[in-house]
Amino acid sequence: MRPVWYLWEEQAFWWLTGDWSGLSRILSDHSKVALVVDDCDLQTGEVSQVICRGRAKVVPFDEGRARRKLRRYLGDDESSWDERFVRGTFANPSVRLVRLVPSSLIARDLSFRPATPRQ
Repeated sequence: MRPVWYLWEEQAFWWLTGDWSGLSRILSDHSKVALVVDDCDLQTGEVSQVICRGRAKVVPFDEGRARRKLRRYLGDDESSWDERFVRGTFANPSVRLVRLVPSSLIARDLSFRPATPRQ
């Protein structure tokens, strides 16, 4: 289990991998994966969850897709991005993309009523 920054595009989840991770090797032996996306607002108690299952595959690096994924987390102003992400993604020849096309998607509303503050 590991957290990933992902991009949903062309009916697939995408994330980056490279020499910092053993994921390429793991997926070559075991391509069946599950990806869980949680979104939680503790103030309102709104919680949404999506569970995706399918086979993941390591595919060649796509600079445009990588930029779109990083913009999702780091913002549109690439000049403000931490150099580790720029160098680690675009100057590292080991970087690839993982593509996960869902064979199943389950969406759940796990919302709760927040506790009221004690007086």
